[in-house]
Amino acid sequence: MADRVEALLTVMSLEEKVAQLGSRWLGKDKGATGAAGPEPEESHNVAPMEDEFAAGAALEDASRHGLGHLTRVYGSYPLTVAEGAAELVRQQRIVMGSSRLGIPAIVHEECLTGFTAYGASVYPSATAWGATFDPDLIERMAAAIGRDMAALGVHQGLSPVLDVVRDYRWGRVEEAIGEDPYLVSQVGAAYVRGLQSAGVIATLKHFAGYSAARGARNHGPVPMGRRELLDVILPPFETAIAPVASGGAGAGSVMNSYSDVDGVPAGADEWLLTDLLRDEWGFTGTVVSDYWAVPFLASMHGVAADNGDAGVRALISGIDVELPDTIGYGDELVARVRSGEISEEFVDRAARRLLTQKAALGLLDPGWTPEASVTGATDLDLDSPANRTLAREMAERSIVLLDPGTALPLRSSETGQPARIAVVGPCADDARTFLGCYAFPNHVLPRYPGVDAGIALPSAWEALKVEFDTSEIVYAAGCAVSGEDRSGFAEAVGAAQTADVTVVFVGDLAGLFGKGTSGEGCDAEDLRLPGVQADLVDALLATGKPVVVVVVSGRPYALGDVAGRAAGLVQAFMPGEEGGAAIAGVLSGRVQPSGKLPVQIPRHPGGQPGTYLQPRLGAEHLGPSNLDPTPLYAFGHGRSYTTFTVDELRISADRVPADAEFTVTVRVTNTGERAGAEVVQLYLADPVAEVTRPVKQLVGFQRVELAPGAAADVVFAVHTDRAAFTGRRMRRIVEPGELRVLVGVSAGDLPCEGSVELTGDLREAGPGRRLVTPVEVLPVDS
Repeated sequence: MADRVEALLTVMSLEEKVAQLGSRWLGKDKGATGAAGPEPEESHNVAPMEDEFAAGAALEDASRHGLGHLTRVYGSYPLTVAEGAAELVRQQRIVMGSSRLGIPAIVHEECLTGFTAYGASVYPSATAWGATFDPDLIERMAAAIGRDMAALGVHQGLSPVLDVVRDYRWGRVEEAIGEDPYLVSQVGAAYVRGLQSAGVIATLKHFAGYSAARGARNHGPVPMGRRELLDVILPPFETAIAPVASGGAGAGSVMNSYSDVDGVPAGADEWLLTDLLRDEWGFTGTVVSDYWAVPFLASMHGVAADNGDAGVRALISGIDVELPDTIGYGDELVARVRSGEISEEFVDRAARRLLTQKAALGLLDPGWTPEASVTGATDLDLDSPANRTLAREMAERSIVLLDPGTALPLRSSETGQPARIAVVGPCADDARTFLGCYAFPNHVLPRYPGVDAGIALPSAWEALKVEFDTSEIVYAAGCAVSGEDRSGFAEAVGAAQTADVTVVFVGDLAGLFGKGTSGEGCDAEDLRLPGVQADLVDALLATGKPVVVVVVSGRPYALGDVAGRAAGLVQAFMPGEEGGAAIAGVLSGRVQPSGKLPVQIPRHPGGQPGTYLQPRLGAEHLGPSNLDPTPLYAFGHGRSYTTFTVDELRISADRVPADAEFTVTVRVTNTGERAGAEVVQLYLADPVAEVTRPVKQLVGFQRVELAPGAAADVVFAVHTDRAAFTGRRMRRIVEPGELRVLVGVSAGDLPCEGSVELTGDLREAGPGRRLVTPVEVLPVDS
């Protein structure tokens, strides 16, 4: 393949090589595609500052020397499968027919909560993936997404998001897997393996630091030191890039972050995109720009004089392909190469990477045709029964029972079910609240208010009527997700007063750039429930009747005023198209909850707490500050309708060399009367180190399903690499000394404590270090 690519490069002109580094998004320009379907009725950006960029060239002109990528053929308009496939063929034929060499383009699409296309299944949000603590399930979901995309001629998916959550107010928390780098690493790598198993290239984003913007403002500057970047932000990317054989995923593409870290924008950071990513980690795939990140170097960051200068800086730094349209990498880049401002070697480097990817996809094979690439479109159901079954399983496993209180489950063999249930709240009868901002109904369809969702979306109220078919169920919205209108409070309170139990659904409606309460560009000033929802909950609790609170949201909200007063408390992180039935099943008790918090639930709506990864002065309520950072519910928390014990800690050795492995074993037992699943979590703590360290950090976890009375031993194989951190000289090291070992069911519930002493000399743990903690589950004979 390498020889084939080199031979092609030798016959390509400079213009043809540069053209491979560009892209074209016809769907951005109203009326530019030849596709069927309605014209947009509303102005609604689906990418940042989309309306600031003028309509691009006709595709014939844009591809006169060739083209690297076609942008979102399916993901821009509400097209049927047949219409989308026909449009893809049309665009590919133009690309191939307009240039001398006739090289097809890579087609990329969004696929965060499923293929972002009209009529495609919408799976739970990425935060819900984290709540499952089940990488195998996420791999199955991604494989299903990939199969649907591959059947329609799509080559690359712009997922997963591997940003580690640092501030809950950030709008894109819903797109992130969680606040712990190991959880994000394992779930994210599983997604990559799944998607790429179907032949679709996964794209890791946003590289790197994007989630830590000052004040949680989207695109904001990131005030972060190199050590935090290396130890918290980068490990998920490193794991997803590492080979599958070493526990990684072999990801094929990386997308840069919009933000600057300590003043250096990621898109112009040669250390990040070349020295670290390629020279140290050995990444061989393509780096693609986030949409308009190249011209943003000039217009937003002010580190380039104009778009052409931005293109030069991005290319030298290591961005291979400019998305979604060619602005910095076009004719002006050709001119700057010819003038000697930038060496043609940088163009060759990027073109070589892109053409190698095209060769691997078969796009350079003789006889490849766009028609053949979409043969799978015939009779393809993008929301098949199999997809929906998988979406239901994911939703059920992601729902977190924060507190069963006195009311949950609502159905039992002793008491039956409530005769009258009041269903209240703005998220009760709007199933869009179950969907993330990159789900097609929330992402694109706001432009088309007359077009239906394209998939079945039963609401929570509708699902509860099915779940409790012999109960009388009344509904009152009470208020909207946002806004100050309280006129519906009286009806909601009246419904609660006449019901045996009230279930109130509060939370978010995802949108984009200020048109939602969660999602890209929808950042929050604080962590109080949006609008007047908190006041609605207070009014319902004031009735004295049992009230179960279900939070359906993209971020964690402060629930300190609700906990202890509610008759039950449930968290659902945007559970997708099957979310209504999944929540109803958890409420009734038909579904055994097993979700765990991938982000903490704050007690107060201000800046406390930060995420659980903090040194003592950030994690504990000590004398220097009156502010208590203790969360209401800790990372990893989640209750069940059965009970478990975790005990009998066994560590294989008291002392081990600083370059060795030891095992940590605990026994988990289902002590209740129902089958259930517990997530056993292993944390390490380094009490004395040359830099401050988190009071605890997750290094392993395992979901264990057990019948009533059953037990299993969970064995973690811990290499001392798992205790490595970035020292004072900015090298990753393993220090001799004591390591504390903590095992339990959340960062706040760790009943098993022990220690091991690492012996020998301090050592460096660089590339090739162990990134994964293998786990074995051994059933215990009764």
